[in-house]
Amino acid sequence: MAESKNKTILIIEDNEVLGDILVKKLQMEGYQAELVVDGEAGLSRIRKLKPDLVLLDIILPKMNGYEVLEELNKDTENPIPPIIIISNSGQPVEISRVLELGVKDYLVKADFTPEEVIKKVEEQLNKVDNMKAGVISHKDISVLSIEDDNFLRDLLARKLTHEQYNVKTAADGEIGLEMARQEKFSVILLDLILPGMSGFDVLEQIRKDSMNKETPIIVLSNLGQDSDIERANKLGATDFLIKAHFGISEIIEKMNSLLESQKKISK
Repeated sequence: MAESKNKTILIIEDNEVLGDILVKKLQMEGYQAELVVDGEAGLSRIRKLKPDLVLLDIILPKMNGYEVLEELNKDTENPIPPIIIISNSGQPVEISRVLELGVKDYLVKADFTPEEVIKKVEEQLNKVDNMKAGVISHKDISVLSIEDDNFLRDLLARKLTHEQYNVKTAADGEIGLEMARQEKFSVILLDLILPGMSGFDVLEQIRKDSMNKETPIIVLSNLGQDSDIERANKLGATDFLIKAHFGISEIIEKMNSLLESQKKISK
């Protein structure tokens, strides 16, 4: 269980009845909890208070939850705190959008109890505590992202940079392969459909003649046929993720899990 003492939780929720219930429940568990009832004030409070975790509604006065998340992602100076969405909607398109903006978890108001909120809060704070304890040191992790989709490449790079990884990117296979030949990376994220040289060819060449012969390579692709997965695995992919099934935060969690597993094996 995460140590609650001195952990600050900011709740950005315009339903004051629900907000007060969550504040009292969190305080009973030993957390310092504070409620803000509009998005604009919430964004300002995040920047000033620097909370350990944020519970964020989507539909808010003055500035909605999406806008709050977008503003936080623009700020390259300060890391984004763990954010859990509390919303009236559970539509897949909404969940996908907030995950891409760095949200860690999602709760639908009609489905959760205060006890479930506490459980989600503890899960996220435990992850942060484990990171600080040195389970994985982000500053020591170098990531090469080979991805031709400008939006996804930039979003992934921005999120990784926010979380203090060392990130380099390539928009096509030839450039990515050359970078893999010149520098050793902790992990490589590789698209398969690339201009010019395909991801399959890049994967094969990295495994043959580069500084990253043994580096974990996670394939991120819109291809999901068994034949594509089998081919990538035979060429040396460490893992295969279908883009449509994973948000940015989930991709990073998968990457961290893979690196931690490899770290344990190497001991």
